Amino acid sequence: MANEATGRAATAGSLGESLAGKYLTFQLGAEEYGLAILKVREIIGLLDITSVPRTPDFVRGVINLRGKVIAVVDLRAKFGMVTVEDTEQTCIIVVDAQAGDRVMQMGVLVDRVSEVRDIDAGSIEPPPAFGLAIDTSFILGMGKVSERVLMLLDVDKVLSVNELLAVDTVASDF
Repeated sequence: MANEATGRAATAGSLGESLAGKYLTFQLGAEEYGLAILKVREIIGLLDITSVPRTPDFVRGVINLRGKVIAVVDLRAKFGMVTVEDTEQTCIIVVDAQAGDRVMQMGVLVDRVSEVRDIDAGSIEPPPAFGLAIDTSFILGMGKVSERVLMLLDVDKVLSVNELLAVDTVASDF
């Protein structure tokens, strides 16, 4: 029993070490999330988003960002949250996501960007285990900041490889 607890602590320590760093934090409803700052290209205000027929519900559409068309994913819809009206704080985080050997840009629609936080290794724990029925592979870890917990997301796994490629196809078809 003690060896099992020691093994879990060692795993959590090595996980924290590998994930420690700077994260852009943002909100969806009352929940706070973080993306590794190295995956973030820029943060932009809400632009006109062109809907694309026959795309998954979580694909809000495409935007023209300085001559480049990129797809915008609504994280609320992807996570099965209730959708809300856009506000003045709604923004798009432009990220680099990797699908296999391809790196692609996509926009991630969020309710509000908070700040860039430096999260140390001791403040990151593995994602909770919910059993086999719930996929948590897109959660890098749980960051403890003050009295709050934020989910650190793996932008490369928020969408499956097939979903990422489909999103990239939507943008490249324009």
